Amino acid sequence: MVEFDPNGPALHDGIFGLPFDEQDAELIILPVPWQVTVSYGEGTADAPAAIKEASKQVDLYHPLNPGAWRKGIYMPEPSIEIYEKSSFWREKVVNYLENIAYETPDHAFFKAVDAACEEMNKWVQDQATHFLELGKKVILLGGDHSTPLGYLRALAKKHESFGVLQIDAHMDFRKAYEGFTYSHASISYNFMQLSQVSKVVQVGIRDYCDEELEFAKSLGTRAEIFFSFEMQKRKYRGESWDAISHSIIDSLPEKVYISFDIDGLDPKLCPNTGTPVPGGLEFEEVQYLLENIKNSGKNIIGADLNEVGVHYTTDWNQNVGARTLYMLCNTIL
Repeated sequence: MVEFDPNGPALHDGIFGLPFDEQDAELIILPVPWQVTVSYGEGTADAPAAIKEASKQVDLYHPLNPGAWRKGIYMPEPSIEIYEKSSFWREKVVNYLENIAYETPDHAFFKAVDAACEEMNKWVQDQATHFLELGKKVILLGGDHSTPLGYLRALAKKHESFGVLQIDAHMDFRKAYEGFTYSHASISYNFMQLSQVSKVVQVGIRDYCDEELEFAKSLGTRAEIFFSFEMQKRKYRGESWDAISHSIIDSLPEKVYISFDIDGLDPKLCPNTGTPVPGGLEFEEVQYLLENIKNSGKNIIGADLNEVGVHYTTDWNQNVGARTLYMLCNTIL
């Protein structure tokens, strides 16, 4: 640290060019290169490595928490084993959906895919538990949005009750979407099966189906949805984003986990995310919301960032992903 220059170019290979290791860092970025059940665009399994590379262009000063990087941020290398398993099963899923899905369902195939995904969930839970037991803070970096379930299970063993703030274009309340229990479109349905998750507050929602609306209704007070168009109507009627953001914060419990699907942003910021949807939040709106959450005194116990789709003719997606990740880092530190 004596020789590290925060104003100079990134000379270290760490995330954001920082010189920390696992022992020194207060915050661990847990990469999960997995995209087995994505249902439209691909590229999220490559996101952890691409975001790490793009992060070296991120300046370290951040208005949410100036100097917070000094507490240490570290990201281990993405697991080659997890990446290879993702590639293996993704190929099988694509082949199945393209050639077999509309014939007689192959229940043995669905069971095998679910078992592979559950192995990933167990790996994530074990990794997260390891870091939590060391007293570290953790942000999971996917991969598709199915990846944080194991982390949430680990947190559920540590905390009796907490809420999830989900920034997303989608509710993700489908049960076993396309037949897969651990679909990226089912993450919220799955984590709401954890009794420790007292409430989910979804922000930016603008693409959903009848099944998801019915499930949201069935949750009663355990779910509060801030639909994108409804928030825009409040703005059109003269309400400020400050007022809207505080209504979001007021709906959250004391302990909060932040689940950030990049498609919650306007797709001009993330054009290669798996399922882009017109509309959405501006980057600065999210930063203002997170600033207000941080200043509110809420206890932010963890976070994830998912669905950054890597495109190999432009660095834009991973550029935005790296800056979104850094914003989350400065929120949780």
